[in-house]
Amino acid sequence: MRLSQILFVTLRDDPADAEIPSHKLLLRAGYIRRIGSGIYAYLPLMWRVLQKVSQIVREEMNATGAQECLLPQLQPADLWKESGRWDTYTKAEGIMFSLIDRREQQLGLGPTHEEVITAIARDMIRSYRQLPLNLYQIQTKFRDEIRPRFGLMRGREFIMKDAYSFHADEASLKETYQDMYKAYSNILRRSGLAFRAVEADSGAIGGSGSTEFMVLAEAGEDEVLYTEDGKYAANVEKAVSLPIDAETSRFTTYEKRDTPGTETIEKVCQLLNCSPTQLVKNVLYQTVYDNGITVLVLISIRGDQEVNEVKLQNELTKLAPEYGAKTIISLNVPNVEAQQAWTAKSLPLGYIAPDIADEYINANKQIHPKFLRLMDQTAVDLKNFVTGANEAGYHVVGANWSEQFQLPRLIVDIRKARPGDRATHNPEQTLESARGIEAGHIFQLGTKYSEAMGATYTNEQGEEKPLLMGCFGVGVSRLAQAAVEQSYDKDGIIWPIAIAPYHAIVTIPNIKDAQQIEIAQKLYTELNQAGIETLLDDRDERAGVKFKDADLIGIPYRIVTGRAIANGKVEVVERATRNSQEIVIEEVTTTLHKWITAAIQVKN
Repeated sequence: MRLSQILFVTLRDDPADAEIPSHKLLLRAGYIRRIGSGIYAYLPLMWRVLQKVSQIVREEMNATGAQECLLPQLQPADLWKESGRWDTYTKAEGIMFSLIDRREQQLGLGPTHEEVITAIARDMIRSYRQLPLNLYQIQTKFRDEIRPRFGLMRGREFIMKDAYSFHADEASLKETYQDMYKAYSNILRRSGLAFRAVEADSGAIGGSGSTEFMVLAEAGEDEVLYTEDGKYAANVEKAVSLPIDAETSRFTTYEKRDTPGTETIEKVCQLLNCSPTQLVKNVLYQTVYDNGITVLVLISIRGDQEVNEVKLQNELTKLAPEYGAKTIISLNVPNVEAQQAWTAKSLPLGYIAPDIADEYINANKQIHPKFLRLMDQTAVDLKNFVTGANEAGYHVVGANWSEQFQLPRLIVDIRKARPGDRATHNPEQTLESARGIEAGHIFQLGTKYSEAMGATYTNEQGEEKPLLMGCFGVGVSRLAQAAVEQSYDKDGIIWPIAIAPYHAIVTIPNIKDAQQIEIAQKLYTELNQAGIETLLDDRDERAGVKFKDADLIGIPYRIVTGRAIANGKVEVVERATRNSQEIVIEEVTTTLHKWITAAIQVKN
C-alpha cells in the first residue's frame, strides 16, 4: 500500500486526554481516533493489527477443535434474570448498557455471552454423545465503564474473543481448561508478548477456578504477585501468602489504657510502644444485598494487615442466603453520612473493639439488627494483644481470645497478600511484584449457569444432569494495545513482527529523484509478491519527516533508497534495535524474508 493513499495523519504532540504511553502513541501514530468517552474508531493501520491478532487467536482456537460462531449483541433481559445476573450487571456493577425497545421489552448490549450460549445449549444439547463442545466468537462487546480510560485498555466498546465449553464431567472440563491454557499461552507468545499466567478471582462471571494471562507492563492496572521459582503467580486480588510472624506482646496483664488522639494504628503503636503485629484492628464495612437489606460487617484483622475487598466480597456473597439474598449490590466503608442512616448512637471510630454491641445499630426492615463479625486468620493466634475499648480515647492491652473477647463465628482469609510475604508453597520463597495488563482470562464455571437456566443433558444411564461449563476470553483490542505498552521507545511504537500492520516500509528520501523512485517501486513490488507486507512512503515530504513517521508507526524494517543506491545498495534499518546496514538491492527480498520467517518461527 502506498502511504500517500492511506488515511494517515500523525500528531506531533501527545493528546491531552491520553494518560499512558500506548494510548498516546496509538493516537499520535494515526492508529485510532477518539469518537466519544471510551469509544474509538480503528483506523486502517490498527485494523490490520487487529486482523492479525484475530487470526492468531482463530488458528489457536481451531487447533483445539473449538467451533467459531457469532452470537447476538442484543440480549433479552429475561435470560439474565434467569441466571440471576441482571441486577448485578445493571445495578451492582452497573456495567451493562440496558434499553427498552418499542415493544416495552428490556434488552442489554452484551458485555459477555454466558446466558445466550447457555440458552442455545439448553435448546440444542440433549445427549452426552454431543459432548464435549466448545464454541467461540470474535466480536464487539459493550461495557459501561465508570471511568473509561487508557484508550483500548478500558473502553466502553471493544473486540473480544469469548469461548464457552460444555461437558459431561469434571475431567472433560479440566482437559478443555488445560487446552485453553496452552492455546492462550501460544496466542501471547506468537503475538510477541512477555506474559505471565496467574491465579485469579472469578468475579461476577463465577465458577470454581480461573487463570488470568497478564501482559507484563509498568502501566498495567493489575498487580501480580509471584515467586522466583516459577511455582506461584496470582493477581493480588486472589493471592495468598504467609505474613511475617507477629512479635511477642510486651503486655502480660489485661488493662484499659488512656490513649487520646490515637485513631490510627501508627499513633496507638507509637504511644504504647508496641508493634502493629500485636494489635487487633476492627474495620467496619456496610454491604447492601440485592433484596435491599443492609448488613454491617465488622472485620477483626491484625494491625499490620489490610483487608482485601475482593476476598471480602466473595465471603459476603457466600453468606447472601442467610439474609434472604442472592448477591451484593454494594460494599464500602460507611462515611459519616451513611452511618447516620443506621447508628443508634455515635460510634467510637478508631477505638472499636471486636465485641462492640449490636445496640449501636438502629435496626429497621432494611437494616439487619446485628453486626456480621468476621475474623481474618492473622488475628486468631494473637496473645496479650492490643485493641479498642469501645470508648473514644481508650484502648485495652494484654487481651486474649476466649478470655476478654470471644472468637467470631467466621474465621476467613480476607487479608491482602503483598510483596515480601512468604509463599505458602515454600516459606523460603518470598512474593515479588509486577504490573500486568489482563489480556486473557479462563474460567471453570461448573454448573452455575446450567442449573440456573435449566440446561441439561442425558447421561449414559439415561439420567438428566446439568451441563458443566467453561468460559474463555481474550481481549483482542486490549492485547493489541498491550503490545504497544510493552514495546516502545522515545520515538514511537515497536511492533512485534507477527502483529505489525506491515513488515516493512520502503522510504523514498527525495521524491524528485527518478532513480530513488524506480528502485523503491521495484523493491515495493518484489517484497509484496514475496509475501512481505510492505508500505511505500511516496509522500512529498522531507526525508526527516518520513523517518520520524516510520519510527512512530513502528514498522519492523525500514528500507531507504538513499545515497547507497549509487553502490547498488539500500539502507535497511531494524526498528527494534536501530541496527542499520547496507544490503545489495537484489538481496533485500531474500534477506528480509529470512529475518521475518526466523522471527515468527521463534514465537511459534
